[in-house]
Amino acid sequence: MEFWNIALLIASALLLASIVASAISTRVGVPLLLVFLVLGMIAGEDGPGGIPFSDFETAYAIGTVALAVIIFDGGLRTRRSRFRVALWPAISLAVVGVFVSAALLATFAAFLFGFSWLEGLLLGAIIGSTDAAAVFGTLRTQGASLKQRVAATLEIESGSNDPMAILLTVLVLELLAAGAVHLDALALLSSLARQFLIGGVMGVVGGQVLVLLINRLNLISGLYPLLAAAGGLLVFAITAHFDGSGFLAIYLAGVVLGNARLQSRQNVLRVHDGLAWLSQIAMFLILGLLVTPSDLLDTAWQGLAIALFLMGIARPVAVALSLLPFRFPWREQLYIGWMGLRGAVPIVLATFPVMYGLENASFYFNITFFVVLVSLLFQGMTVAPAARLLGIEAPPVPRPAQRITLDVPGHYEHEMVGFTVQPDCPACGRHIAALALPEGVVASALLRDGQPQPQYDTALQTGDFVYLIARRQHVDFLCSLFDPHAGPEYLDESRFFGEFTLNGDATLGDVAAVYGVEVPRDAAELTLHQWLSKAFHQRTVVGDSVPLGSAWLVVREIDDDRITRVGLRLPRP
Repeated sequence: MEFWNIALLIASALLLASIVASAISTRVGVPLLLVFLVLGMIAGEDGPGGIPFSDFETAYAIGTVALAVIIFDGGLRTRRSRFRVALWPAISLAVVGVFVSAALLATFAAFLFGFSWLEGLLLGAIIGSTDAAAVFGTLRTQGASLKQRVAATLEIESGSNDPMAILLTVLVLELLAAGAVHLDALALLSSLARQFLIGGVMGVVGGQVLVLLINRLNLISGLYPLLAAAGGLLVFAITAHFDGSGFLAIYLAGVVLGNARLQSRQNVLRVHDGLAWLSQIAMFLILGLLVTPSDLLDTAWQGLAIALFLMGIARPVAVALSLLPFRFPWREQLYIGWMGLRGAVPIVLATFPVMYGLENASFYFNITFFVVLVSLLFQGMTVAPAARLLGIEAPPVPRPAQRITLDVPGHYEHEMVGFTVQPDCPACGRHIAALALPEGVVASALLRDGQPQPQYDTALQTGDFVYLIARRQHVDFLCSLFDPHAGPEYLDESRFFGEFTLNGDATLGDVAAVYGVEVPRDAAELTLHQWLSKAFHQRTVVGDSVPLGSAWLVVREIDDDRITRVGLRLPRP
């Protein structure tokens, strides 16, 4: 009994310290995952905490479950529209990119350490994939508002590249254990295809079953998030049992669930946000406890060399080759190449050689841990600055202060949304009755200093809180009405999109006649939608821009794969 009391004391103290430290790290720009990892190291046997922990199997089990929960939450927040522009590029990165990174790292490790190529490939396979927890967590906490094509590619890649990394790691380990010297490429491709096929089918089917269960069962509201979590983990376990990719399956189950009309939707999302953070904290604390910092010093120069080669050569080359057929703009390729964040997955994979009893297993683990530290420190801290430097940011989309799904049986499209009236917003100073609200949007309450006010007889002031009942498709418009600007000055809509808004069906000739800009003669009859779609190979996203004479055309709005509104940015004095 005394042991469990002490264990609970230590666990709760570490959890509390991690949460408090997160507030500090956000202010100074340090990635949260790095903070959790360092706290685990401080609590370990080499730190002031002095907690001895070397159970690799327990760390693997905790890391696997935690990662499944994190990937499920990432899937819940991935909009289906993102697959339009990023599915195949992300799959190419998840398969070709991982293998190219692993092969280049294998060659470098063989040269640096005197490894055989197969031993080098094991190290490459372990650290060759990006990490979903690191990518999802860092993009959210760093406040980087990226173009949809870039953000979607990074998120889908990190959620789907685990099968390749796990399969390659296990296959190389088995070959090394059996004394083989060559990699069977045919067996690798066959196993990978089976993992993707089973994982894909189980994820989609499992997600649809979960949607039916959540919408059909009449439960206490607090049980719906638990039903979603239990169902997602069941999909993960069943898929893994049948030799499919459990991580891919639970990610796709989350995507299906997150894009469906769902009972208690906001409740599910809110609870899973907390579960994902709890999983990240627990996983990185455990992995931090597992490492012995003094051992890292013995491999510091080797780890630094591998990390620099990975960030500067292997990842950029792998990205360039993987995205070659998709003609990504060079700035976006450069950013995706830099944002190859490593995190929990490589560390979890680095426990495999230890469990296999492989020679030099601790060396693999220490090198991997050092690479992850360097990646989180250098790449994690430059998410937002690199995006701004390369010009791939987009104006952030404002969100309601509160958002609750109205659980009317059989109708889950209505939401209660709450906004704080912001200074200089279109609604400020006007009566609610005078606002051009979309059809079906109804004002529910107006609060000022915590006191209800007459809705239609009171002019809105800065700081007022307004509740409205609306359909999901109207929320973005309401955001622009009450809170139109949520980003830095250089991303202000008028500066970013331009002074004028054009219809996507307008022709270039019309634009030239009205605004006096030069257009190519053979393109005068093309619409703005056709011109921009051609420029970006049918993968256009909001924020894409092309020059038109001395002006710029900027994609402002897309509806069902069609560009409906385009900004015209004229040269500034």
